[in-house]
Amino acid sequence: MFARKITFLFKPENIDDAVKLFRTSVIPGARKEKGFRGACLMTDRPTGKSIAVTFWRNEADARANEENLFFQEQLVKFLPYFAGPPIREGFEVSVHCMETQLKRKSSKKSTHSTPRAEARPHSFRK
Repeated sequence: MFARKITFLFKPENIDDAVKLFRTSVIPGARKEKGFRGACLMTDRPTGKSIAVTFWRNEADARANEENLFFQEQLVKFLPYFAGPPIREGFEVSVHCMETQLKRKSSKKSTHSTPRAEARPHSFRK
């Protein structure tokens, strides 16, 4: 697996807009790209520093994503929110483990339960 990491410096007042754009444009579009395996966006709201990581089946798929201009088309949408230039890096994924908390919700209409992911906020600030 291969990961593309982009470090952004957003204007802090635009973090919500950038997060919404990532969720509504980058993720749905990337899901259509060959070799896409997942993505996450991490933000430090007070400073605007953010890190996006996209996961690809291999480096060739990540590069193809740039060659077909999808990457550039998405990046340009964020221009109004930047406080500095983005920094792009690529890495081989040596270890990957992603766990989610699942909450089972039973339904009287069904004999099986449907898993539902729960998001829990984390803060490392004192």
